Amino acid sequence: MPRMPVHRRTVLGAGLAAVAAAVTGCRDQVQPSAAASPAPSSVAPGAANAAAPAGASATPSARAVLGAAPSPSASGTAVAGQAGVDAASPLSRRLTAELTRHLEPTPQNPKHPGYAGAVALCQVDGKVVARSAVGKALRYGAGPVLLPESKQVAMRADSIFDTASLTKVFTAILTLQQIDKGRIALDAPVVDYLPGFAGPGKEKITVAMLLAHTSGLPVGAKVTGLPDDKARRAAVLATPLIKGATPGTVFRYSSVGLMVAAQLVEKVTGQRLDQALKTGLTGPLGLRDTGFNPKKWLSAADQASRLVATDARSSRGLLRGTVHDDVANHLGGIAGHAGIFSTAADLTVIGQLLLDGGTYRGTRILSAATTKKMLTNVNAGRPAVDPERPNRTSAHGLGVVLNQPWFMGKLATSRAFGHTGFTGTSLLVHPGRRMVLVLLTNRAHPNWSWANPDPVRVAVANLCA
Repeated sequence: MPRMPVHRRTVLGAGLAAVAAAVTGCRDQVQPSAAASPAPSSVAPGAANAAAPAGASATPSARAVLGAAPSPSASGTAVAGQAGVDAASPLSRRLTAELTRHLEPTPQNPKHPGYAGAVALCQVDGKVVARSAVGKALRYGAGPVLLPESKQVAMRADSIFDTASLTKVFTAILTLQQIDKGRIALDAPVVDYLPGFAGPGKEKITVAMLLAHTSGLPVGAKVTGLPDDKARRAAVLATPLIKGATPGTVFRYSSVGLMVAAQLVEKVTGQRLDQALKTGLTGPLGLRDTGFNPKKWLSAADQASRLVATDARSSRGLLRGTVHDDVANHLGGIAGHAGIFSTAADLTVIGQLLLDGGTYRGTRILSAATTKKMLTNVNAGRPAVDPERPNRTSAHGLGVVLNQPWFMGKLATSRAFGHTGFTGTSLLVHPGRRMVLVLLTNRAHPNWSWANPDPVRVAVANLCA
């Protein structure tokens, strides 16, 4: 396994508390692609929508589930065509085969499984054409230690994941809503709205630069050792530029930029980010399975059967329903760069919303013009600095990445857009095919350093292509 760069990769290791308490990055690592393997067996259609029995005795491979559509009462949102998807379709079977293969070590990752479990959902023209759920939502306890089968929890089609940096897409949409309302301007300096956003060179940073990752701000913020939330939020705003950085000239991935954008949303809406999310996005769209701090809004039964675990060897113990990202955790689980939990079904709604020009089933969330701007490369001609992915381009819209083969595989085109999350999540939209592809894995369970999520992202994208 290639050695990971320390400057970013260590900051998100919740088990490396001394480092992770200071800085966070919410990024993914890069490794070679994986090869194919035989197809597994699967559970009958609909199995994944039933309550996952705590005492399930099947092995992860035998627990592969496909074709189950979460009901509106369970998932909060029924995607168009969802109930009619053919569980035995060739694509569903191939997805299950590929996802199941990574439940065990592979030649590219010989020491550990790629994840404990995964959910994939592929939607074309608003209709689900394939779905699969395999493995376990919970397999390890703190330590980490392998739990007895009686305490493991099977993955379900409506399992709720820590989406990590997919949160950035939500924050971008909320920010752009305020553009539509005329409350902020993309080309306006951020400091005009947030006076605490001060420091040498930062007066040149515009709202657009925060969303396009050209602000020159670093990956993470230092928020530990401060007395309260107010001080931590002020520390985010006071984060200095990277030494030698000039705003607007270079693509450098920055979680701080979206943390700042979130505070901007809060300032102009007068609402805390979690409430702004509900008011501006999840409420109008009926996404009842999407939000921050899910333990506050999920029933005890759903917490037990649907929450997907991440790290099991951190100083915080097993993380299940608690945000993995350390800075987001220090900010109370509510931040612009990480902290949203969601399901595959709800995330396809976000993809379809953007694919359809800012509307979903008659509900307008963004104007068509703003949505088009969001999905257009605003970094053309700019270099990209990414030590972990030296071949990465700067192609990026306002809150979404564009045309990145390292996770889009054969679906990468100049119009393809989406985002990834450190915990093993990804959203990919291919406008030409009218396709929305969501892949959610718990690769950070029990230890994010065990595996790289990119090979399975590429393999799944290639299958759907």
